[in-house]
Amino acid sequence: MGVEAAAASGMLSAIYAAQKPDALALDDGLFQRSFAALHERANRLAHALRAAGLRPGDALALMCANRVEFVETFLAAMRIGLRITPVNWHLSAAEAAYIIGDCEAKALVCEARFAAGLEHAAPVRVAIGGAPGFESYEEALASESADDPAAPLLGTIMLYTSGTTGRPKGVLRRHPEIIEPQWEGSYAAYRPEIDVNLCAGPAYHAAPLLFDLRWSLASGVPLILQQQWDSEAVLATIERHRISHCHMTPINFHRLLALPHETRARYGAASLRKVFHGAAPCPAPVKRAMIEWWGPVLHEYYAASEGGAGIHITAEEWLKKPGSVGKRPSLAALRVLREDGSDAAPNEDGLIYLAASGDNPFEYFNAPEKTVEAHREGYFTLGDVGRLDEDDYLFLTGRTAECIISGGVNIYPQEIDDALAQHPAVAEACAIGAPNAEWGEEVRACVVLREGHAPDASLASDILAFVRGRLSSFKCPRGIDFVDELPRTSSGKIQRGLVRARYWRDRESAI
Repeated sequence: MGVEAAAASGMLSAIYAAQKPDALALDDGLFQRSFAALHERANRLAHALRAAGLRPGDALALMCANRVEFVETFLAAMRIGLRITPVNWHLSAAEAAYIIGDCEAKALVCEARFAAGLEHAAPVRVAIGGAPGFESYEEALASESADDPAAPLLGTIMLYTSGTTGRPKGVLRRHPEIIEPQWEGSYAAYRPEIDVNLCAGPAYHAAPLLFDLRWSLASGVPLILQQQWDSEAVLATIERHRISHCHMTPINFHRLLALPHETRARYGAASLRKVFHGAAPCPAPVKRAMIEWWGPVLHEYYAASEGGAGIHITAEEWLKKPGSVGKRPSLAALRVLREDGSDAAPNEDGLIYLAASGDNPFEYFNAPEKTVEAHREGYFTLGDVGRLDEDDYLFLTGRTAECIISGGVNIYPQEIDDALAQHPAVAEACAIGAPNAEWGEEVRACVVLREGHAPDASLASDILAFVRGRLSSFKCPRGIDFVDELPRTSSGKIQRGLVRARYWRDRESAI
């Protein structure tokens, strides 16, 4: 099987298993996999899933931290044509169950520590580590063949992403995305016999899944999986494994820079060649400090789970255009539009629209009205506001969409509003993203009280404690601000953008 055919069938690991069977493919700090072992274990799981009745096009949900089983499950799904949805394991059981149900999962592969409350979440349930109501992952593999599955067929990925209101939505593409080796001449420019990739962010996110996991696997590059963020441990891993590539977010940079100088000086990072970053805007002082520390290895991008042309900027370019996320690759790739739909002038703010794929367009799963709302004449928007300068470099300056991005994580404000509204003292609530020097944005809630309740610190604490029992910790407001009323449209809808704007006054950027 040639490289091109292997890429089209999700079987690139077969090539590396044959070329360098004993070389390291994966290391999650607890377990290692050679290229041969990784390939064979993915085959065993693929056979087990087929034996359980899964067929091409069926959905599989995966709820697992950065461990070798995540990669094995991903490869197994890819090579038998399944539609895989990695689930955020920070979610509560109820929140995870919603996504597992919404994606119509026929199977759930779940780390045992996340299995409670998911005993009936899918017809086929496999637990890594063993859990009541789940088949054992290792037992499922042990009974199956390590041979390549017959008629391999590349699967698809459906990630869940932010929206302006309500629950998260699945981003579906009907056709598989073929990832070919990212060797010299590509954006990653891997050197397979030298480079090593680190996945320090959760692999269920779109960016680490692509930049760290999929690119390295397709290129025969060893992948080191960090199960959770620890700043000093990341530095130690970079030095010990001579990491060349990794993906990070601005919150990771904040935490690294917060380490004592003597701690930072203890570890070398000369092996780094490409540190990709995105998911949230990076403050200019933070990025300058990282470039001064690690050199011009930072590569910023602006993209979306929904697709769009790749917009990126090197460290050298950024130093000439500080604050930019990259140059528009072509006139057709991106537009900045006024409210009337006309193109904004250079250095004029407008709504950013990315070109939609003509060959493999995205749709929001089972939500055709949301798909239509996001599109406009062959383009789609994430609700970001920005401007193109006279040299066609893009700068992000604000956001009209209601999604809160805190530490690179998307948070849906309607969920928070709904939880706040259940408190007996709350008449109305509006959650927004307020400025936070470290996280970019923090969740803050403006609350109108019912008659008979006085706004004070004690009540604010009570409301926050109430919400913590109903939401994942990362969604909970950092603070409550009591207000007499919330701004509304003529139709009665709360104008979340106006509420948010109060917190971003007198700032260069509102994002």
